[in-house]
Amino acid sequence: MPSNKLILASQSSRRVRLLKEAGIGFAKIPSRIKEITTFKKPELIVKELAYKKALSVALKNPGRPVLGADTIVFCKGQVLNKPRNKTDAMRLLRLQNASWQTVYSGVALLWLEKGVFLAGFGASRCKARKLSEAELKRLASKHHDKAGAYAVQDADDEFIEKIEGRFDTVVGLPMDLVKKFMKKAKIK
Repeated sequence: MPSNKLILASQSSRRVRLLKEAGIGFAKIPSRIKEITTFKKPELIVKELAYKKALSVALKNPGRPVLGADTIVFCKGQVLNKPRNKTDAMRLLRLQNASWQTVYSGVALLWLEKGVFLAGFGASRCKARKLSEAELKRLASKHHDKAGAYAVQDADDEFIEKIEGRFDTVVGLPMDLVKKFMKKAKIK
């Protein structure tokens, strides 16, 4: 494998799809870190966790560039992560129902051998539709692997009615940052 081939430190099918759609070649080696942070500000949380994910894989692959990412939803002063179960998903969806929220996606590109340490984040605002209790229950059984318990990219998920900002940030990988970091690191 070429030494400049990117490694994606994620098992997210959404991030895989975004990279493939952009024509970026990569290998996938998911990070297995515990997503723990002491930060309270959403932008610092996602940058730190993206960095930690990239670093955990980069330490085992110092000669290769590694891309890490993390996404959270911030609504009514609360950080919303992935739901623990269906009950937690209902709590998250009720909180967001008919409300505006901000989705933060952090990106980190590390290439230890070349001394490349880049991290940033994107943020997009989303407005959730007003759903009935029955619609929320149906949605609550679907997306336990996604921050906020919804998936804006799924055609059958109609929770989000409006996005201000980049769609790919809401999906979980701001491609403008990925491309900027790859250019800075001289990755073709």
